[in-house]
Amino acid sequence: MLKVFLAEDESVVREGLRDNIPWAQYGFEFAGEAADGEIALTAIRKIMPDLLITDIRMPFMDGLTLCHIVHQEFPNMKMIIISGFDDFEYARRAIQEGVDQYLSKPVTRRAMQNALMEVKKKIDNEREQEDYVRQFQSEKQDYDLFYRRVFFEQIFSGSLSLEEVYRQAQKLSLDISGPCYNLILFSIAEKKNPDADGSVEAARFQEDLIHFFLRYSHYLFFRWSINTFCVLIRGDEERVRYLSDLGMETIKETLSGHESVLDWYAACSEPVERFSRLQECYNKVSHLFSYRFLMPEIHVLTDDVASSWQAENETGSLGHMDPGKMDPEIIRGFLKNGQKEEVGEFTESYLESISDAMKSRMLRDYVMLNVFFTCQSFVQEGGGSTDELQKTAERAHELSGSPEGVREYFESLLGASMDERDAQEGALGSRILQGALAYIDEKFSDPQLSLNAAAAQADVSANYFSALFSRKMQMTFVEYVTQKRMEKAKELLRTTGMHTAEIATATGYKDPHYFSFVFKKTTGKTPREYRSSGE
Repeated sequence: MLKVFLAEDESVVREGLRDNIPWAQYGFEFAGEAADGEIALTAIRKIMPDLLITDIRMPFMDGLTLCHIVHQEFPNMKMIIISGFDDFEYARRAIQEGVDQYLSKPVTRRAMQNALMEVKKKIDNEREQEDYVRQFQSEKQDYDLFYRRVFFEQIFSGSLSLEEVYRQAQKLSLDISGPCYNLILFSIAEKKNPDADGSVEAARFQEDLIHFFLRYSHYLFFRWSINTFCVLIRGDEERVRYLSDLGMETIKETLSGHESVLDWYAACSEPVERFSRLQECYNKVSHLFSYRFLMPEIHVLTDDVASSWQAENETGSLGHMDPGKMDPEIIRGFLKNGQKEEVGEFTESYLESISDAMKSRMLRDYVMLNVFFTCQSFVQEGGGSTDELQKTAERAHELSGSPEGVREYFESLLGASMDERDAQEGALGSRILQGALAYIDEKFSDPQLSLNAAAAQADVSANYFSALFSRKMQMTFVEYVTQKRMEKAKELLRTTGMHTAEIATATGYKDPHYFSFVFKKTTGKTPREYRSSGE
């Protein structure tokens, strides 16, 4: 029900309208009344009606003044003015104040009925359009997050010139201007805990944080990998530092206390001036983020945390070195959850943690054996081939056994293991994707088709499926389904005489108005215009 408020100083008129108009019959609920504009304004601010009906001539505050204030504060509120003064000037001023209907006294029931029906129709149409825009923007959000990641991958790798950066940013409607920049990386992954539904928790918290970062124009948010997200912060230095702290604090407050079902980590770099130094900023935050494999119990990774950890490791002696720092599970954790581009950062951090061991030739040999057997076991458990690992291991005899040689050996083995892991996942991903595309081809005209339904069909989590689909197809799931539906709609418009509503149903849209809205947004023409153009 839409709420209506009545402001009228003549009690007979006010009571007559209140008691004799069947409000509910026209979709309205009578929510309040007042005898003058001043009292009415106070009540309106509290009740927040959808429709204001007011007389023009009232004591203390007249109807036009009330309408002016209401239109400024509540631009979506509809207004009907009633008056005994059938004067063009009043009507003209009422229109200027955004009034929707102007009724002359005495107001007949039929005149009020027609006015109410017109207003309700207008409200319903506006809300319908707002729903369409919200739904389309929600779908478009998937597009934006995907293409932003591709764009920033190129920036962080240094493969784009500054001119190309700004040209692509303009194409993506991204405002990257600012005297100062910073980056936040954070990950949220479900724990393999049979007693807790981590996938639901991970998806819920991801959605909460996405909504938070998208609220602020100074944040540019995008997915970085399956479970990892990146936030670019821009503005003057003071603003960037404030938003960096706010972002990290929000991540911490949102995720702290849920470690039983979630693995989560967050790292923040230091602000840099000039966009050209963004790659340097990324290298810094990526290095901090790699410490999550060495300190899994620490979830917020900062310069202070890293410095403290380094100082602790530099002050030890060989005899007092913690054997836990060479625990194979540290390497296995990285092989399982890390990205290949993090190999260098992880290797540096890991070898820093055992710097005392690196002083001993015997322990350097042990480190090399430890990483080999750990990588070999990991690859075998994943069903992969260890041939490349064996070839890499043979190179150990060619190395001098120096710290630099160990580093090279370490990176080579990790890289080879992750190549094999990715090959296995790629083969699995191709099978999943092949099945998903067949499922979409069969179901794209079903209004119930969704990313969750496709993921369930593939027997994987929605989060994994979304990232896999985007990476393999170079477009999001929603974008692909929309493209399929629009191509089918164009075919039906070209080759049949079906009505728009019938085509909407045939292409998976329950609402023909929303179908027309999406068609216009994606093709630049309404279905009728497309059919008439003969394309």
